[in-house]
Amino acid sequence: MENSIVLHAQELVAGYIPEVNILNGCDLEVRAGEFVGIIGPNGAGKSTLLKAILGLCKIRSGTISLNSQDITGHKAHELVPLGVGYVPQTKNVFPSLTVKENLEMGCFLKPSVFKERFGYVAEMFPKLADRSAQRAGALSGGERQMVAMGRALMLEPKVLLLDEPSAGLSPALQDEVFVQCRTINASGVAILMVEQNARRCLQVVNRGYVLDQGRNAYTGTGRELLGDPNVIELYLGTLAKATGG
Repeated sequence: MENSIVLHAQELVAGYIPEVNILNGCDLEVRAGEFVGIIGPNGAGKSTLLKAILGLCKIRSGTISLNSQDITGHKAHELVPLGVGYVPQTKNVFPSLTVKENLEMGCFLKPSVFKERFGYVAEMFPKLADRSAQRAGALSGGERQMVAMGRALMLEPKVLLLDEPSAGLSPALQDEVFVQCRTINASGVAILMVEQNARRCLQVVNRGYVLDQGRNAYTGTGRELLGDPNVIELYLGTLAKATGG
């Protein structure tokens, strides 16, 4: 089962308004325990791909399966009990609630597991245990990201979808978030991450997809894509040449 496909999207065509497609035949797979990144220029369809998986935009053709079960068009709340966690880019915490209350919201479908899962999340993010009584709105951007990821982990997802987790954070906090992602992945949770910081993304993931105009432009291991001259020239810029290992 180790290499079984957890999440599989085939030939996805999707968009938000009639007759305007953002995705134009997109393919994707995430295997058990894998860390997969999606990069590409603005408007390439990266976040739309996540939203299509979560039933947040109209899928015109193609299929999405989760552990071989067809979930095409399922809504986000239907996917949570099936093992999907999601951390949106913005508005990803309840600012007026405490850290503990935010995490409680993460297991509202199964409150009996809160104590056990809170222990797991607190071990992964010790700062959250220290600030459990603090309102989430008073936390730093990096700490709020921790709360959002912790909440998404409360029901033991098989795959975690992250939409630009480093957006708006300082370089130091971005690094902290990427380290946290690696820690989560090392615990056995597969991750699919959309990320604007393409070079850093490819340094931490097992495999990456480069999207362009709603299609797969390139795919390979993170290391392969970091060293691919076409990817460097078109998507990473000269910075990657200097740091591309």
